[in-house]
Amino acid sequence: MEDLILQEKLDSAVWAAHSLFERGKTAGSSANMSFRHNDLVYISASGSCFGTMRREDFTAIRMDGTSVSDKKPSKEWPLHLALYGKSADIGAVIHTHSTYSVLWSFVPAQSEQDCIPDHTPYLKMKLGTVGLVPYEKPGSEALFSAFRERVSDSDGYLLKNHGPVVPGKTIMDAFYCLEELEESARIAWELYRAGLV
Repeated sequence: MEDLILQEKLDSAVWAAHSLFERGKTAGSSANMSFRHNDLVYISASGSCFGTMRREDFTAIRMDGTSVSDKKPSKEWPLHLALYGKSADIGAVIHTHSTYSVLWSFVPAQSEQDCIPDHTPYLKMKLGTVGLVPYEKPGSEALFSAFRERVSDSDGYLLKNHGPVVPGKTIMDAFYCLEELEESARIAWELYRAGLV
């Protein structure tokens, strides 16, 4: 039964990865995702591409970051572990470099604890608040430290000049929240460009 549950989680992760890639929500090998299963975190391997993602492209790490697989995990695994450490309810995390979220991260935030306006109600309904994390070099300890400092302040996150990091109870929950964040960022950006807000 345990094997079956793990395979179902892997299948959901692969589907979500392909869907995001095919619709231009990520490109190349820039995105990463993970889910929790028992005492391990299964995370996309370093250099893996959402467009060609397979079950075999996930590697397992412990909650202290030590690897239990032969494949190297995404270099941004500390972002994922910071979220799993935040709440036992978090069962999955997705991070992309989606266009509108990145564009919106350049706009000065009125609130760094909730940086995306609620022009529609759906982001708050699905995810909640979106905190803005100051820019630090991707994969750097400075980024991980900045993220850990903000992790308790919001429900989802936007890394400045970089992209969203979204948790969920499951991969599909994180996927739906990420979709809503990106759509809300698109609406906010278009209204901002038009000078309507």
